[in-house]
Amino acid sequence: MKLSRLLFVSLLVSIFSSAQAAEGIIAVKSPRNAKETMNRFEELAKQKGLNVFARIDHAAGAAKIGKSLRPTEVLIFGNPQGGTPFMECAQSVGIDLPLKALVWEDASGQVWLGYNDPAFLAQRHGVAQCPAVGGLSKALSALAGEAVAP
Repeated sequence: MKLSRLLFVSLLVSIFSSAQAAEGIIAVKSPRNAKETMNRFEELAKQKGLNVFARIDHAAGAAKIGKSLRPTEVLIFGNPQGGTPFMECAQSVGIDLPLKALVWEDASGQVWLGYNDPAFLAQRHGVAQCPAVGGLSKALSALAGEAVAP
């Protein structure tokens, strides 16, 4: 009975943790501010041997035109070991690669870390059964989880 309650609570937490995300995006709450969250995610990605191609600060871009956004940053990252098998299933997946992570602060001040769900991308490209999806999903989930761990 205790195990089933624990599973139920875990399910509720995951549902509410993802409540801020758009369709196809997995989002997890961060206990840190946006800059610290992205710094941690980027450092962990590099430690795991992933290539970091770009980091884009949307709030800084908005400031350049006299507008303001709450903290919002994108990290573009990946490596051929993960992306190539996915593209072997459908080369059109290349439009969604390299991978991206988004860190943003919502209107209530909560910081989120989000990324495209590989299963959603596979479905989008008509290769829902692509064997590369499982490994990518696990790797991204672990990386995001580690980045937002207390």
